[in-house]
Amino acid sequence: MSRRSRIDAGRVNQLKMQRMAAAKRRRDRRCDGFTLVEVLVVLAILTLLALIVVPQVIGYLGRAKTDTARIEIESLSSALDLYLLDVGKYPSQEEGLDALVQQPASVERWNGPYLRKPEAINDPWQRPYIYRIPGEHSQFDLYSLGADNAPGGEGEDRDVTNW
Repeated sequence: MSRRSRIDAGRVNQLKMQRMAAAKRRRDRRCDGFTLVEVLVVLAILTLLALIVVPQVIGYLGRAKTDTARIEIESLSSALDLYLLDVGKYPSQEEGLDALVQQPASVERWNGPYLRKPEAINDPWQRPYIYRIPGEHSQFDLYSLGADNAPGGEGEDRDVTNW
């Protein structure tokens, strides 16, 4: 093989290596990020998922507050029954549910507090539970007016009662 042939062969190999390196750089550059179309497709999918999932989650949260109110009313009713056993009567309308947390001045045989947390006398919407004695439906009525704070209602707005 002549010297010129070796130089030409070396030059051909060098050109092949440069082309392969350039092709690799182009491939690597294409893998560096996402195209605009890919980003838009992902955003469209996420938007559709949000439109489907968010209303479901909001519905669960509303039901959760209503269920929490129902459980808290049962707990408050039990605490009122314990108060009755210790004191001999339910708290008066004036004493209210605060009598389960702090001893009223007029009560001697108080053995409380009957609730672990003073906040337990508030419903999940951060309003005090309504306590009526004597009650229209039982010895005492204990209820929350729901999210709308108005009598009646549906879903999260419905009243939660002890009767």
